[in-house]
Amino acid sequence: MDYKQIQELIKLINKSNIGELSIEEKDFKISIKQKEEKFYQADISQIPVQQPVYAQPPVQTFQQPQQTTAGITAAEPAAAKADNFITIKSPMIGTFYKRPSPDKSNFVEIGDEIAPGKVVCIIEAMKLFNEIESEISGKIVKILVEDSSPVEYDQPLFLVDPS
Repeated sequence: MDYKQIQELIKLINKSNIGELSIEEKDFKISIKQKEEKFYQADISQIPVQQPVYAQPPVQTFQQPQQTTAGITAAEPAAAKADNFITIKSPMIGTFYKRPSPDKSNFVEIGDEIAPGKVVCIIEAMKLFNEIESEISGKIVKILVEDSSPVEYDQPLFLVDPS
């Protein structure tokens, strides 16, 4: 390989996205590397950064429950029971669907009994429809997401009473 060919090779590599090139022949070896600075030429301080906006669930306010004559509030058993609920969360980002198709019925309704392996919804991600199966047994108490709405990873989808 002569000097002119090496110069042309260097020019081609500088114009391309190739980071490194090595050529070995019988009695000749050459290695050409690009400077790393070429990959970081953009001034990122001028690029506007947008923070993702996540929808927050509405804050619920509760009034102080009325005292009964026995001195125990009427809302305490319901609150204690709500602490026992298990949340089924979204395993991925996508679009939540309650049913397999618009003309079919929902996978689960409030009050339905579920068992491990029972499909509770579908989450569409990049045109793939992923069936989400329950990992627990119990009764569906509340569906926390509207049909055809976007969901985030680890977002609560259902409340389940395991008893």
